[in-house]
Amino acid sequence: MSEATEILVDSMSESTTAAAALERIEFEEAFALHHRTVFRAAKSILQDAALAEDVTQEVFIRLYNHQDSIQNAEMLRPWLIRVALNLAKNTIRGNIRANTRDENYVKETVENSIFSVESEYEQATEVNEIRRALNKVKEPLRSCLVLKQQGLSYREIAESLSLNENSIGTYVARARAEFMRFYGKTGKEML
Repeated sequence: MSEATEILVDSMSESTTAAAALERIEFEEAFALHHRTVFRAAKSILQDAALAEDVTQEVFIRLYNHQDSIQNAEMLRPWLIRVALNLAKNTIRGNIRANTRDENYVKETVENSIFSVESEYEQATEVNEIRRALNKVKEPLRSCLVLKQQGLSYREIAESLSLNENSIGTYVARARAEFMRFYGKTGKEML
């Protein structure tokens, strides 16, 4: 490279470095000048210093990313305040939505737990009534009814209880009638 070219390249890199430093100083100056204003604007909406600081940081991140879109230095402060207010309002909306979701989840969980406790109690009560009525049915009728309810065929019931296969149908019918008689007295409203 010629000496003139090197000087031109050096001067271009120096001007580029100077321009980058100038932009950085402008951002740092904007931060130093407007940080407190942006924080106060956010805090006036949020009423929470920690959230306001988060919003302030987000505002200056956006400023850093959009520095080239702000042409007029006079418009910088209003732009920062507008962005801060919008972000603060969005934060409130997000918190309201999150709180609503949390409240709905807690409400559903409580309702489901109450419902499940009540339904468990009702089921346990009903099971106890069924057992009580079933225990009043005499043998071998009770065993025939239970095995039939479990899906066994008449032949399987007869073999397992050592009974005549032809009488199993009669035993099951009698057992059902007795069960309904005992269960019906105390459990009619549960059926």
